[in-house]
Amino acid sequence: MFHILEVNKFYPPHIGGIETVVAQRAKYLSAFPDTEVKVLVCQEKGRGVTEIRNGVEIIRCGSLGTYFSCPLSLSFFRKFQELSAWADVIEFHMPFPLEDIACLLSKCRCRVVLSWHSDVVRQKKLLYFYRPVLRKFLHRADCIITATEGHIESSAFLPEFREKCRVIPYPVEISGTQDFPAILTKQLIKKKNLKLLFVGRLVYYKGVDVLIQAFRNVQGCELFLCGTGVLEPELRKMAENLSVHFLGNLSDADLKAAFADCDIFILPSVENSEAFGIVQQEAMLAGKPVINTNLPTGVPYVSLDQKTGLTVPPHDAAALAEAIRKLASSPELRKKYGENARKRVLELYPCSKIMQDVYHVLKNDEKL
Repeated sequence: MFHILEVNKFYPPHIGGIETVVAQRAKYLSAFPDTEVKVLVCQEKGRGVTEIRNGVEIIRCGSLGTYFSCPLSLSFFRKFQELSAWADVIEFHMPFPLEDIACLLSKCRCRVVLSWHSDVVRQKKLLYFYRPVLRKFLHRADCIITATEGHIESSAFLPEFREKCRVIPYPVEISGTQDFPAILTKQLIKKKNLKLLFVGRLVYYKGVDVLIQAFRNVQGCELFLCGTGVLEPELRKMAENLSVHFLGNLSDADLKAAFADCDIFILPSVENSEAFGIVQQEAMLAGKPVINTNLPTGVPYVSLDQKTGLTVPPHDAAALAEAIRKLASSPELRKKYGENARKRVLELYPCSKIMQDVYHVLKNDEKL
């Protein structure tokens, strides 16, 4: 039996791109023959609990709370020590300083694979103390998985460890075509308006404030924002007297319906904390053109400028408005980019292919 331990800060129903990736790993890797997967994470706050989800054991360690985006959990170290002795390989999803420290202190001898989702971007003071621990952890790692070349190039750490890196993009679950309800169309103020969609947390690095500024200079469209976050009150104030709909957090079914019903999907992220943008893939799978930003991360590697959508500079409301107007004025261009987008997802990002690659890396039997 091949034992895989997945380690991360949190796990669904906590909302986040990394949590989605970890849940995919648990689901698909556990389906390989003679393979058992366990997941070690923390509670955002509260007592620990162990549960079975989709046949996989999820160990959620108790936490005193979350500080600097990191849960504070003493039981995590004890559980890690126990599970590292069980595992043949551990995949750590980064950044999460607690896991670095737990691994280095435990001196575990199993294979260590780091799934590098992003550098530490905002917590500069924390990084000052974390940097030597992180570098030691990178030296300890047997392999580092990144989703794009952009993750390596934009990182302050990975270029030095390039020989350890393997590029494996995030996967998309491909399902059959479905008829979805017109969830956005029903809410239009003017039925002929085009539907612009954003999906994500309403936090600093998503650039929704720039999107609303750009939207002031767009006609014949309405903007739908799916998600919640600390900036929601400020963004609602910015959007007063504009055709902006705040939809909150949607169920998976309603979210798929929103992707299917929109005309243009927009990811206006402004900081390197946005390392990939999985939501781009969901929109592309639905055959929608994407407007994203030219961050030095993996974001522009997903939807390609003038092939599956348009790419604009981050923080540039004027350029974003111009891109929206260009797509809004051309049904032919929207159709072309949307068709290219769906084709790109089907060719490059299916779960079946990508999980095979991940499995071979974890097992040190690479066939990439």
